[in-house]
Amino acid sequence: MRVYVPLTLPALAEAHKTGELGSGPFVAYAVTPALREWYVSEDVEELEYAALSRAALASLRRIAADPGAVRRRVVVAVDVPDGAARVDPDRGLDPAALGEVTVTSSVPLAKAAAVHVDADDAEQDVAAAAEALEAADGGDEDAQFVVDGADDHELLWYATQEIPHLVGPAV
Repeated sequence: MRVYVPLTLPALAEAHKTGELGSGPFVAYAVTPALREWYVSEDVEELEYAALSRAALASLRRIAADPGAVRRRVVVAVDVPDGAARVDPDRGLDPAALGEVTVTSSVPLAKAAAVHVDADDAEQDVAAAAEALEAADGGDEDAQFVVDGADDHELLWYATQEIPHLVGPAV
């Protein structure tokens, strides 16, 4: 099963240093039955993009919680064995948890298929979105517009061999 793990650049640097994406349990995003129902598509690529987008929002939440993190969303795509990612049946239809899974096993970073990261030019919009997140969660429509502005930036695709370049000495 392909899962999308939300991180920050410092968390990616730590994963690169330790060689482990997560030791389980940890939250990731995937094409779940609830996500399929919500997105109303049978196109696997569209569904995977929706799961990636959910992980990007979770990455934004991690950025908002870490004032020292570089303001660029990070999502790692990785394939885990069937059964290693579980959907919480009590949260399956919760709109805030669409696509959310719990990965129960350890995942080596070497198993990652790709890394998706914002370009440098997204930092200002991602920073504004991180600042507006709490107000948007409270129903502020103007703040939600700012949060949605981060989605105007497509996450760039990087091969796993490029991780050292992404985390470089500046992170």
